[in-house]
Amino acid sequence: MASNNKQVILRDYVAGFPKESDLVFNDATVDLSVPAGSNKVLVKNLFLSCDPYMRIRMSKPDPSTAALALPYKPGQPIYGYGVSKVIESGHPDYTKGDLLWGIVGWEEYSVITLTPYSHFKILHTDVPLSYYTGLLGMAGMTAYSGFYEICSPKKGETVFVSAASGAVGQLVGQLAKIMGCYVVGSAGSNEKVELLKNKFGFDEAFNYKEEQDLNAALKRCFPEGIDIYFENVGGKMLDAVLLNMKLNGRIAVCGMISQYNLEEQEGVRNLATVIYKRVRLQGFVVSDYYHKYSNFLEFVLPYIREGKITYVEDVAEGLENGPSALIGLFHGKNVGKQLIVVARE
Repeated sequence: MASNNKQVILRDYVAGFPKESDLVFNDATVDLSVPAGSNKVLVKNLFLSCDPYMRIRMSKPDPSTAALALPYKPGQPIYGYGVSKVIESGHPDYTKGDLLWGIVGWEEYSVITLTPYSHFKILHTDVPLSYYTGLLGMAGMTAYSGFYEICSPKKGETVFVSAASGAVGQLVGQLAKIMGCYVVGSAGSNEKVELLKNKFGFDEAFNYKEEQDLNAALKRCFPEGIDIYFENVGGKMLDAVLLNMKLNGRIAVCGMISQYNLEEQEGVRNLATVIYKRVRLQGFVVSDYYHKYSNFLEFVLPYIREGKITYVEDVAEGLENGPSALIGLFHGKNVGKQLIVVARE
């Protein structure tokens, strides 16, 4: 038995800022069964996640640079993290009706091959299922592993989070407050600044677009300097932060969204600070920590159930609104975690 399967296709490699027209729709069909003897799993996609790293995958491959992830192929569906329901399974660990999160195509149905830590069965359904696109999925694990594993926080330390109202940043700030840290975030609108202070409990926040001098803004918020910087932006923000780091500070480099759409990357001028302030600056990839996912759930679920950790989502309804939701991410249009509802069930 076959079914229609609407897909979102990359038209061609992208240079500069992506446009909605770079993503087109394709009406395909999918067989609603798995061949006998196969260990593949057929899933119906319920929610899809929009994430900044997806922009990197839209670019033409450059052999001279190290790639975080393989580029998309023009003419084929893009893919990313999603929440799905099993329709048919040839894999012993999954049966019809199971819920999972992991890598799927931007389409109504996907046939997936399970590899270690590529997908996770959803066992806790007393929280919103959409949380597994963000708070309880890749973004949550990114915040948890970056903050605790890379930053090694201590009570009373000062913490700065850029892109703080996004999928990762909003959780980093709340984890830091739970730890007993002083936390400041930056965001790109006054609405987001208010969200940081009034919803997520940041001690202070500022709109970077309204600051003439980022160095001065950071000195105002951190008169004695920054112990921990959770880096999501890069560029001018990183340059200003380096001047304000404390001795033996730590910087977890999670992302650099300010650079993803530039054909010429911006340079960083203040790297010498890393030497004489003994700053540890470390990049990381969340998949290196997926083996700790059960520890993450054990830690974070009680806080969610008790209302001590909250999460804001920006929800686009329907796969047809997927391209505009994804492109909007690179213009700061989203407020909170951007996701797409493909189907409610």
